[in-house]
Amino acid sequence: MSEAAIQLSVSAAPVEASFEPAQGMRSLRVLARLLDYPTQELQDACGELIEILNAESRLGAGLKLSLMEWCQRLHESELLELQAEYVAMFDKGRATSLLLFEHVHGESRDRGQAMVDLMAEYSAAGFELDARELPDHIPVFLEYLSMCDDAEIGRWLGEIRHILALLTARLEERGADHALVPLSLLALIGAEGDVEEHRPQVKKEAPDNTPEALDAVWEEEAVRFSATSDEDCALQSAEGRRLAERKNTVKSEAVRIMSATSPTSSANR
Repeated sequence: MSEAAIQLSVSAAPVEASFEPAQGMRSLRVLARLLDYPTQELQDACGELIEILNAESRLGAGLKLSLMEWCQRLHESELLELQAEYVAMFDKGRATSLLLFEHVHGESRDRGQAMVDLMAEYSAAGFELDARELPDHIPVFLEYLSMCDDAEIGRWLGEIRHILALLTARLEERGADHALVPLSLLALIGAEGDVEEHRPQVKKEAPDNTPEALDAVWEEEAVRFSATSDEDCALQSAEGRRLAERKNTVKSEAVRIMSATSPTSSANR
């Protein structure tokens, strides 16, 4: 198997590490790259990304096919169009943020402590970040997971499965191929069904990436920037508070990475 895609992920990711991902978990690095800002390097590596995805036996055939078809579209599309779509999807509004803790803590001070805790986990594993991305950025987080064993990957994905399910539903509602990444992570622990409970709620959500919505958020935060309470609405979205309350009241579930699928099994969508 070619190492080009893996080398791409090492050079493109904001990490420095002295070890490679466990055999069979290279697909996590592919998923990380698919959530990165599109570059020419990504387009050039799409063939290798497809090769790695095709070899991932933990995902169902249908889901793998969708991922590989997306890679092919990335390879064939105009780069500037891909970049513009990415900015519109992830850099405007918070509903589809790729920062894990923003969905739980919003901009509250609790998020800072969560960052510190996550950085401690990274450091204990010998995984060092540079200053280009925050530690809860999903592509960075997936880089870390790619270097963990199955039990640790299952533990972490179990901790964030509610975030992944909500993000999948929101990205699907916007018709974004990027929904395939959190859906694939859920599939690794057999939790694709979690998405269904979020779909009715997501259909009712008002878009937060329109010029009017962005102006409203800016105006609200501008007048409340001095608030000190973690409950301040300018610092936490209603959805972020709901997820935080759920995290505090629901015990973590023990989950495990799905075993390799047989030719007749179906772990796809």
